[in-house]
Amino acid sequence: MASTIRLSLLALGLLLLLGCATLPAGKRDPRDPWERMNRATYRFNDTFDRAIFRPVARGYRKVTPHFVQTGVSNFFDNLEYPVVMVNDLLQGQIGPFFSDTGRLLLNTTVGIGGLMDPATRVGLDKNDRDFGQTLGKWGVSTGPYLVIPILGPSDARDAVGRVGDEYSNPRHYIRDTYVDYGLALLRAIDTRARLLDAQGAIDSAYDPYAFVRNVYLQHRAFKVNGGQSADEEQQEQKLLEESEQDMPAGTAAPPPAPPPQAPPPH
Repeated sequence: MASTIRLSLLALGLLLLLGCATLPAGKRDPRDPWERMNRATYRFNDTFDRAIFRPVARGYRKVTPHFVQTGVSNFFDNLEYPVVMVNDLLQGQIGPFFSDTGRLLLNTTVGIGGLMDPATRVGLDKNDRDFGQTLGKWGVSTGPYLVIPILGPSDARDAVGRVGDEYSNPRHYIRDTYVDYGLALLRAIDTRARLLDAQGAIDSAYDPYAFVRNVYLQHRAFKVNGGQSADEEQQEQKLLEESEQDMPAGTAAPPPAPPPQAPPPH
């Protein structure tokens, strides 16, 4: 994971020096003051994804039995569940902390290392908390929207949160290089395979970059606040109307955002 972060920072530095992107006509989104750099990074990520990541994820999904894919997803969710538990405590969620502790213990033992999910069947719901959300609960603002090389959409607050989550993730403390990198690679493939179903909506959007940005920011606002403020909703509706006015004649408007999938801690 550390190597992935170093690669992302290096690529970001190169994009800051070399990357430029043509901005679409219309009013700029105030949440995205770094839009020119972000669009260049988005193009870099999309090119990398189309060339390598997406074909690998499709191949993985095609050749791997569904029950194995489910087991892999369960395993990583369970392995990284201490991230949720740490943020339970940081957010003062004492009841969920004990429930999540029971979930981790049950899935690790009865669930054979997390490959199965008996905790859900007995009523121990799965939670999704991270340090970026915790910072938001503490009153830290999102800051500018940010697209991170390789890692994808984020914002300034969540970029800091990723660092905190890294130190509460048990994978961070694996000292065997082959095991660490092998798990990181399998986790990345599993995560990309989970997101394949949303790819059609992104590809069919009038402006895929803006589509992903809005879905991400709405999802994070929901996690922190339980929803968006009226001002944010009005602002997004106004931006959507302006983008529709700028569309060429006969071009369909982008489809509504699907319910966002919760991203993994990493």
